[in-house]
Amino acid sequence: MRILLVEDERKLSRIIKQGLEEEGYGVEEASDGEEALFLLKDRTYDLVILDLMLPKVDGLEVLREFRREKGGSTPVLILTARDTVEDVVRGLDAGADDYLTKPFAFEELLARIRALLRRRKEELELRVEDLVLDLRTRKAWRGKKEVELTAKEFAVLEYLMRRSGEIVTREEIGSYVWGRDYDPSTNIVDVYINHLRKKIDQGFPRKLIHTIRGMGYSLRPS
Repeated sequence: MRILLVEDERKLSRIIKQGLEEEGYGVEEASDGEEALFLLKDRTYDLVILDLMLPKVDGLEVLREFRREKGGSTPVLILTARDTVEDVVRGLDAGADDYLTKPFAFEELLARIRALLRRRKEELELRVEDLVLDLRTRKAWRGKKEVELTAKEFAVLEYLMRRSGEIVTREEIGSYVWGRDYDPSTNIVDVYINHLRKKIDQGFPRKLIHTIRGMGYSLRPS
């Protein structure tokens, strides 16, 4: 199992790396957000441990860009000294699978890693009714029909499916998919929602993508 550890506190990073290697995990380290993005772009990991307070590029932006480029199949555990509910929610909404507040016991870190790796084996696809998104092959089906999606369409749909049943705003979708490049003054999110409606809902009696007037969108059965 290969783990990427992104932590700018050198002493803490060494302690975590040594402990994980003693447990049989392979560990690579990154000490800032830029280095993390470089490694995540070119390499594949079974799990990412990500500190939120990083130099150069902060952890939330690293997380958003990683999810935008690589999707949601790799579990991400965020480490944070920020223990407010708002900060935790921001991390989870950006695509984290779990979080651990500093300081923490190493045994708890190990337990959370084991749980995330077990979950990863079980969650290689997302499903809402007859809509299926395969996170390994990056393919989608509605019933027996394969749906061809661009990378951005896949990212928008993945975000909606991960939050199925919830109302998500245009700003949340835009920030997740386009990151720092998202301009809230444009209608880019609406354009991609319309693309997805044509591909996902057109020709099917039950619609899955719904507009919630004045609030945003929701993916759920009619």
